[in-house]
Amino acid sequence: MIPRAAAGRRLINLLVSITASLAALAGIFILLWITLMLAYKGLPALGIDFFTHLPTPPMVPGGGLANAILGTLLLTVLATLMAVPVGLLAGICLAEFGQHSKLADLCRFAANVLTGMPSIIVGIFVYGMLVLTLGHFSGFAGAVALAIIMLPVVARTTEDMLRLVPDPLRESALAMGAPRWRVILSIVFRAASSGIITGILLGVARVSGETAPLLFTALNSPYMISSLFQPMPNLTVTIFNYAMSPYEDWQQLAWGASMLITAAVLALNLLARFVFKEKK
Repeated sequence: MIPRAAAGRRLINLLVSITASLAALAGIFILLWITLMLAYKGLPALGIDFFTHLPTPPMVPGGGLANAILGTLLLTVLATLMAVPVGLLAGICLAEFGQHSKLADLCRFAANVLTGMPSIIVGIFVYGMLVLTLGHFSGFAGAVALAIIMLPVVARTTEDMLRLVPDPLRESALAMGAPRWRVILSIVFRAASSGIITGILLGVARVSGETAPLLFTALNSPYMISSLFQPMPNLTVTIFNYAMSPYEDWQQLAWGASMLITAAVLALNLLARFVFKEKK
């Protein structure tokens, strides 16, 4: 094997470093550009009326998106309550009991496919399973669609974090006579808690900005929430409707809602990184 010249290696290393740095700077620039544009357009709309009043007809001042904000929070909470327990149990099963089985490999493959599946496909699936069955759009159907999107993120993150826990911890607890379920809950789960919490927060951030599945399930409503089995107001579909409208006041509210969602997603991502870093 003929070694390459030191000058050539240094040149290639320099070119790769410059290319990677430029790519990173381009991503940071785009993120800052979007954030500053949303702040410039959306902050003027984030007044008291925005958080406390219901939407008004076009060209009528004083309207807000209180119902859509509450609906988005409710949909996210319901989806989290549905997806997190199932995802945690699935991750425990894959990491602790099914590491080398064919069923575990099939579950991992299904989770990977679900993670990369377009969210609109999930919306169409839930539309066919629940909306057509019930005969109307509903917040419950929207929560189910968001839970399906969140489930593989929580399951795979839980599995990865549990598998990072050293085996001597498990073996020590088992050697002391602790049952397997106690070892998992009291030793392994606690050791991986920061990474699991990070995965849950990232899953919540993943679904909080989804629009396509809600168009087929929860739809939207200009009224305050009265039932989980009726069309439910939410910020993402409201942004879609208001941004496409020709009315300037509705477009301003759409900018404000976009700013609110972006800030919430950014805060969740920063919180996830902070929790993982502090625990580590």
